[in-house]
Amino acid sequence: MFRITLSVILLGLSASAVSADVFGSGEHQFSMDFVEIGTPGNPTDPNRSTPLGSVAYSYRMGTHEVSRGMIASYNALSGGPQLTIEDAPYTWISPESPATKITWNGCARFVNWLNTSSGFEPAYKFTSDGAVDDVELWTVGESGYDPANPTRNRNARYFLPTEDEWHKAAFYDPGANGGAGGYWRYATGSDTKPVAVSAGTASGTAVFGQELSDGPAPIGNAGGLSPYGTMAQCGNVAELLESPFTLPNDPTTPRAYTPGSWWSSASFPPSSSLSNNGLAPSQVNTFTGFRVASSAMPAESLIQIGTLSLVEGDVTIDLVSTVGGVDIYRTSDLLNYDPDPVAENISPGRGVIIDTVPPNARAFYIALPHGSPAP
Repeated sequence: MFRITLSVILLGLSASAVSADVFGSGEHQFSMDFVEIGTPGNPTDPNRSTPLGSVAYSYRMGTHEVSRGMIASYNALSGGPQLTIEDAPYTWISPESPATKITWNGCARFVNWLNTSSGFEPAYKFTSDGAVDDVELWTVGESGYDPANPTRNRNARYFLPTEDEWHKAAFYDPGANGGAGGYWRYATGSDTKPVAVSAGTASGTAVFGQELSDGPAPIGNAGGLSPYGTMAQCGNVAELLESPFTLPNDPTTPRAYTPGSWWSSASFPPSSSLSNNGLAPSQVNTFTGFRVASSAMPAESLIQIGTLSLVEGDVTIDLVSTVGGVDIYRTSDLLNYDPDPVAENISPGRGVIIDTVPPNARAFYIALPHGSPAP
């Protein structure tokens, strides 16, 4: 199941299309939002002395970091080894807090469950059942073997992002430089250092410079967005990546993770001086969590939102859908949606009215195939 989220920010109007995939069942069901990362073959970041940020294909990046509640759903439903995360009695801990103090191998287990529970092949090869056991590399002749990256199965839908995939989603802006594309210094779509906050979604802010006991912000309330629409790639928690920290790329090689967290005295470093750290696959770090990336949504199940406009008090979009009519729901915080759609069973077309001007300065819309359960 998937859906598309349209973000409408009336102060400095902008919009982004976000697909949300649903996992689990019953009380353990949750959705995970992804932003589309297009412009395949983009250049590397010219501000860096070492190449980083070029990706030859389209893909999706998780809008938010993985939450504690999502890990709880895995533990309840997967049938696999139980994953442990931060268990200290901090007052900030809640199901919407990012999952921290988790091993890279635990992240890989979680991603594999997203795949297998959705009908896809696992991204990472485990040959034993220990929660912190290392992966093996995929080999020639195995389904999904990719000689360019034997760590990841190419038939998997969900995976941990590489350094290049993560960097592009954070810093690249296809609309910069008059539409020619380019990189910003910070993952808030700006060359200006973000303003430190403990939580919130204001543009140009990031969660850093806080006390250890304050903890990270909830995943949907963790600072301003990148040009593609990701949140908290400029703070909140450090994030584990698929890429090895050092070569060779084998199962026991430390994995890279991004610097910067709520306890950092400075925000995430500018793109020009980004230097990742390394952590053994079975080790944990109090300030480290992760987010999930995904292959691009297949064309046969497409809802595409084009130009967003305000026309005489109405919010309009250009809508393409290969799944028929679409229902639109509205939220002001990406957490609590109105119970009824603001537009129901709307047909594809140009200038489709989906709402009147929302009562709040910030509104977000989710587009679902008509008749789907409410978010």
